[in-house]
Amino acid sequence: MPTPPENRELSPYTGWTRAHWEDTADRLLLAVRPFASPRHGLIDLPGPRPSWSGPRSDGLEGWARTFLLAALRVAGARGDDPHGHLDRYAEGLAAGTAKPGRADEDSWPLMADTRQAVVESASVALGLRLTRRWLWDRLDDRTREQVADWLRPALGPSPVDNNWWLFGLTVAGFLQDAGLDTDRAAATIDRSLARIEDWYLGDGWYSDGDNRAFDHYNAWALHFYPVLHAHLAGDRELLDRYGPRLRAHLDDYVHLFDTTGAPLPYGRSLIYRFAAAAAPWLGTLTGHTPLGPGATRRLGSGALRYFLDRGATDGDGLLTLGWHGPYPPLVQEYSGPGSPYWASKGFLGLLLPPDHPAWTDPEEPLPAERADTVRPFAPAGLLVQTTAADGLVRLHNHGSNHVHSAEASEDDPGYARHAYSTRTGPSTGPAPADNHFALLLDGAPTTRGAAAPAGTGPRWAASRHTPHPGIRVLSATLAHGRAELRAHLVLDAPEGTPVRQTGWATTPDGPHAQLHPVHGYPADREATALPTGETLQGPGSSTLALHGATSGRASLFAALASLTAEPAPAPVADLAAVRITGHTIHVTWQDGTTTDLDLAALAASDDRPASDDLAASDNRAAPDDRAAPDALPTPDDRA
Repeated sequence: MPTPPENRELSPYTGWTRAHWEDTADRLLLAVRPFASPRHGLIDLPGPRPSWSGPRSDGLEGWARTFLLAALRVAGARGDDPHGHLDRYAEGLAAGTAKPGRADEDSWPLMADTRQAVVESASVALGLRLTRRWLWDRLDDRTREQVADWLRPALGPSPVDNNWWLFGLTVAGFLQDAGLDTDRAAATIDRSLARIEDWYLGDGWYSDGDNRAFDHYNAWALHFYPVLHAHLAGDRELLDRYGPRLRAHLDDYVHLFDTTGAPLPYGRSLIYRFAAAAAPWLGTLTGHTPLGPGATRRLGSGALRYFLDRGATDGDGLLTLGWHGPYPPLVQEYSGPGSPYWASKGFLGLLLPPDHPAWTDPEEPLPAERADTVRPFAPAGLLVQTTAADGLVRLHNHGSNHVHSAEASEDDPGYARHAYSTRTGPSTGPAPADNHFALLLDGAPTTRGAAAPAGTGPRWAASRHTPHPGIRVLSATLAHGRAELRAHLVLDAPEGTPVRQTGWATTPDGPHAQLHPVHGYPADREATALPTGETLQGPGSSTLALHGATSGRASLFAALASLTAEPAPAPVADLAAVRITGHTIHVTWQDGTTTDLDLAALAASDDRPASDDLAASDNRAAPDDRAAPDALPTPDDRA
C-alpha cells in the first residue's frame, strides 16, 4: 500500500490529510488479520504476557477494539469497504456469540464469568451502532439474537464504580436503536448518567469515581460516551446537557498537547496513545468545541503522527504496550496485547464527511505554540504551564490522585508526582521519584499518598498531604513563563527531619532541567543529580535533587525549577526574584509581574488545627487577594 503524499499547504504543521487517517486505519486493521481465530471470533495478538483476565478475554479485547476501528473506518466512508473489513467482523460476530463461555476456539467469554467482557461490550455495541445499515441489518435473525443475548448482561449495574457505568449506557444506546429491550435500555441509560453526575465537579471536569482521579478518562470516557450517545440518538435534551460540558473541558484539554503533537503522559492507561484525540474530534462532530476546524485536525493529526513516527507499532504493524515503543512499567495489570487498540477512539474524526472544514481548512496552531500560558484547572486542582518558545507543556498536580486506601504503601507514578510534562516521564521502580517532595525517615523517602486540593489562583495551585502520621505538608506551585517556584510548608515534623526535593527526570537528549535553592535548603549547596534509569522517554534519565532539614514545628522549603527545550537557557534564578516573609511568598517574575501567596492562610483553612507556629499569621493577606482563610477550599468532601 503506497503512503499518501504529504500536503504542507493544507496541513503546514503535520502534512497529513484525511487520506493519511484512512490509510493508517487500513494498515492497522490489515496487520491484525493474521492473528484472528479460524472463524475470526477472536484476535489473539502476541505480547509479553496476558492480562489478569486471561487469554480468551484478551482475544475478545483484540477483536472488539479493532472492530471499533473498522466501524469508524467504514462508517466514515459511508459504507465503502474495499478491504472487506466488515465481512470478516460479521463472521467473527456470529462465531464468537454462537457458543459463548465455552472452550470453542472462537467463543467469547460471558460477562458473568469475565467482567472485562463488560468493557469490550461497549466497543462491540458502538461498532454495531455505527455500522448498523451495513452489518447488523444484514445479519440473519439467529445471529442477531445471539449477539443481543451476549450484550444484555451489560444492562445491569456496573461491577466497577467509575467510568465503567458508561459501558452499559453504550450497549443500551445500541439496543434502543435496534428496537430491543427498549424499556430496560432506557433505565440503564438513566441510571448510568445519574451515577456519573455524582462525580461532576463543574467547568468540564469529572472525577473518575470517588477517588479524585483526573486524567485522560475525562476526555475519552466520561465525556466521550454520553456526548456520542446523545449525538447518535439525536437526543437534543441530553446533548444540550452534556455538550457544553465537553466544550468547557476542551477549553482546558487543548492546553495539554505539545507542539510535537504529544499528549501529556499523566494518569493510567497511557498505552491508548492517540485515543487522546477522540474528545476534540467529538467536539467538532457535535458542534461543542472552542477549537476551529483546522486546530482540531492539527491536534488530531499531530497526536497520531507523534506516536507513529516514534515507534508505536512494531515490525508487523501492531500497536505495542507502551508509549513510544514497548515500555513495561507503563502497563497496568488489566492490560493485555489487544488493549492498545482502544486508540481506535482517536479515529472518531472519520465520521466527519470529507468536505467538512475539519478536513478542508488549513491547520491552525495549538495553544502551546501561540503564547505562554499558566492556567489553573480549579475543579481538578491542576495547574498547566506552557511555553511557546519550545512548545512544551507541564502539568502541576495539586488535587488529583488514584489512591484507594489511606494505607497504600506506594505511590502510583502516573498520579502522585507533583509535576508531569510532555517531554519527560515519571521514574518508576526503586529509582528516586522525580518531581517529588519527601521526608527521609530512617533514610527512606516518604510517599505523597492522597493529595487534597488547597486552592488555585492566577499562576498558582496548592494541595495538602500527609506523608507520615502526625506530619502534614502544604505544597504550592507558582509559575510564570518557564519558571516554577515549588514551596512546601512542613508542619509538626520532628526537629532536624531530612527532606528532599527532586526535579524533572530528563534523558541525555531531552530538555534541560534546572533546580535552584531559595529557602530552607542550604544556599551554598547546588542540586545534585540522581540517576532514575529509563522512563517512557528513553534510557539514562536523571533528576536533580535538593536536601534540607526541618527546624521548628513549621518549616518552609522553596526552590525555583525550570524545564525547557530552549538552547543554552539562562539560569532559573534569573527569571524570578523571591521574597519570603514568615510563610508568605512574594515573587516578582522577570517581566515585572508579581504573585503573592500566603501559605499560612492556606494551612489555616484545613479542617484540622494549625500548629502554634502559624497562629500569629492569621492577619496576613489571603492568597492573591482572594477570600479570607475561613472561605478557602477545605479538603475534598467527595472522597
